Amino acid sequence: MQKANKKIKAVDFFCSGGGMTCGLTQAGIDVVAGIDFDLSCKETYEKNNPGSKFVHADVFELKEQDLEKDLKLKRNDNNLILIGCSPCQFWSIIRTDKTNSAKSKDLLKEFQRFVEYFNPGYVLVENVPGILGKKDKSGLDKFVAKLEEKGYKVHYEIVNMADFGVPQSRRRFSLIATRVNKEKIALSKKVKNKKALKDVLGERNGFPKIKPGHKDETSFSHTVAGLTRTNLERLMKTPKNGGSWLDWADDKKLKRKSYQGQGFKDNYGRMSWDKPSPTITTKFFSISNGRFAHPEENRAISIREGATLQTFPKNYVFYASSIANQARMIGNAVPPLFAKELGKTILNADK
Repeated sequence: MQKANKKIKAVDFFCSGGGMTCGLTQAGIDVVAGIDFDLSCKETYEKNNPGSKFVHADVFELKEQDLEKDLKLKRNDNNLILIGCSPCQFWSIIRTDKTNSAKSKDLLKEFQRFVEYFNPGYVLVENVPGILGKKDKSGLDKFVAKLEEKGYKVHYEIVNMADFGVPQSRRRFSLIATRVNKEKIALSKKVKNKKALKDVLGERNGFPKIKPGHKDETSFSHTVAGLTRTNLERLMKTPKNGGSWLDWADDKKLKRKSYQGQGFKDNYGRMSWDKPSPTITTKFFSISNGRFAHPEENRAISIREGATLQTFPKNYVFYASSIANQARMIGNAVPPLFAKELGKTILNADK
């Protein structure tokens, strides 16, 4: 049972637009601050999470003592959670150029500095499954060993967030460490019936039909990227409710030379009403970057549809200068609903 006087606070490293902060706050945890090097996330983070301060900093340069003073944190605080959900493209199993994300491969090691300095009651880490497959190179081995050396009980696993109510197939590495509980803390509450696309999107769920290139001037952001004539023709030939590019792979006009009958099978594919969506990435606004086409309409999913699949509240506003910047914040986020489950799990853990 949750202790009546148990008030947990948290600091959200690599917070981006605030998905983790949003969910933990919903669970009843006081997230005092989020830290990120991307200043463009500040407005989105602070306006949607009142009371949580955005700290603009590069974790490679941030000093533990400076953070301690700035946020008035205490070391060895049993009621403090440090969260490290670092950008994870480098350890993704998707075969893409890792040059731009190479620096991010050491973020877990930098986060470890703060864990060792503050010695918080709890530690949360969320990342791509690939970090576990390469745990020696990613620093995960040493990170877990150091936690255990300091007396933490560490539980980690690969979870599919669809099992926790997120309408999306999103497999992630999830770690919960505690040094104040008698037993390891693990997520256990799984939904019996996974949510499908039809449960959250479509006209009956508040998403009117729109055309490619539609720009929603309201804060709802039911905005969608435009399509070239060729891509529009490709979608028109892609069967509704789950069709793929294989249906026009041999069309001399529409097929892409780079595919040659091969390639990523989900690119240009449509989502299915009766299934959870595929993993929402930072490129979900583009049909060429995954199965991100609407099940019926000839367009990619909108910014708000992507945010909804990530379980952001519909009144959560993404302040950014472009669709790409909004999508980056959304795709990089920990789904708030999953974060809420993490928070409730910690609050309800027996002492």
